[in-house]
Amino acid sequence: MLNEFKSKYVTPEQAVKAVQSGDWVDYGFGGGYPELLDKALAARKGEVTDVKIRGGLVIRPRIEVVECDPEQISFHYYSWHIGDYERKLQSRGLVQFMPMILRSLPDLYRHHIKVDVAFVPVSTPDDKGYCGLGISNYAWRTIFENARIVIFEINEKLPKLQGVDGSHRVHLSEADYIVEGEHEDLPTRTYKEASEIDIAIAKLVVNEIPDGAVLSLGVGGVPFAVANMLADSDLKDLGCWTGTISDAFMSLYRAGKLTNGRKEIDKGLSSWNLAMGSQELYNWLDEEPGIFHPGDVDYIHSPERMSRMSNFIGIMGGVQLDLMGQENAESAGKRQLSGIGGQLDFLEGAFRSQGGKGFICLNAARKDKEGNLKSNIVPFIPGGSVVSGPRTMIQYVATEYGVVKLSGLSLRERAQAMISIAHPAFHAELEAYAKETWG
Repeated sequence: MLNEFKSKYVTPEQAVKAVQSGDWVDYGFGGGYPELLDKALAARKGEVTDVKIRGGLVIRPRIEVVECDPEQISFHYYSWHIGDYERKLQSRGLVQFMPMILRSLPDLYRHHIKVDVAFVPVSTPDDKGYCGLGISNYAWRTIFENARIVIFEINEKLPKLQGVDGSHRVHLSEADYIVEGEHEDLPTRTYKEASEIDIAIAKLVVNEIPDGAVLSLGVGGVPFAVANMLADSDLKDLGCWTGTISDAFMSLYRAGKLTNGRKEIDKGLSSWNLAMGSQELYNWLDEEPGIFHPGDVDYIHSPERMSRMSNFIGIMGGVQLDLMGQENAESAGKRQLSGIGGQLDFLEGAFRSQGGKGFICLNAARKDKEGNLKSNIVPFIPGGSVVSGPRTMIQYVATEYGVVKLSGLSLRERAQAMISIAHPAFHAELEAYAKETWG
């Protein structure tokens, strides 16, 4: 403990006394999580009322304030982006979803919503009192600069990188209270092996990627298959500018493909906002901090910055697309599956980049619970589902049947392009709808 900040160090139980009834409390996003403060706040059930907690994309197995209070007497949980665990909470009526585009999140906190208390997970401080933001830079600086009370939770297991220019750094002087203690292992995220269809789609997308491309990879089967293929390809000098850095990028780096050597911004550095993956990934961040630029949402999710890099390639997943190119990326009917997150940010960045390409990748069809084949390319996005990406922003669509470019096409031409990559079992009905609608 640095002596000049000794008075700020309190127990988690003392720190959460700062939370008052009616407060908004921010927990953060992704794998960074205020584990000790969450448990201490949960212990105040019945002592406070109407405390509203904001988080998102939680990958740990429990949120204590939610699990201890299923009647929601004291606590209400809100999510910016539904993750695997939050989907389970949703089925129990214990989470409320808040739609947003990630690049707009800092301005939401600056101008439109309030935050009373920020629970900020940080790494062990250095001898000057600086801490890193671990695996979740998020919009933390904007949030705690607008909060009434800022509480740092020192997690000894977080990577200690602070960003080569201090982009991932906070100082103990910026906290009102500081807590520390023993933590569980960091939450990790594993993914299913790529399916045969994922591999087929990835092969088509890899053919569209040039030397020196700057990659934004989503998470899931297709992006991971793309990374594996790139690792075995003849391509060179690939770059990283992504919302979430994952094991896929680590594989590219170890194969000698990820040099960031041609990036016009952050040359030589992998740029990201969140880290989510294996413990091996987190160890990589800790062991080689000088090759990363972890930045906040304002920096990483800026389409204007992406537009200044050549050959910016965004590879993302979708749930459904209709014949006009409208995309549902986040819902199954009225059920929220995830969130839009940064997808529109990276689609726009790719759209504006010289040589840039934004891909929405999806299986042409799926089987429902009864084993019936259902098309993921539909005449129109059905009622209750969400239009996440407008037709004006969808550039490339890839299924196992091909890749089409929609930008610049008429509605009739878009429909024909989408039908060409749909599952053959649905061509007739899609063509009938297209003919009736657009002639």
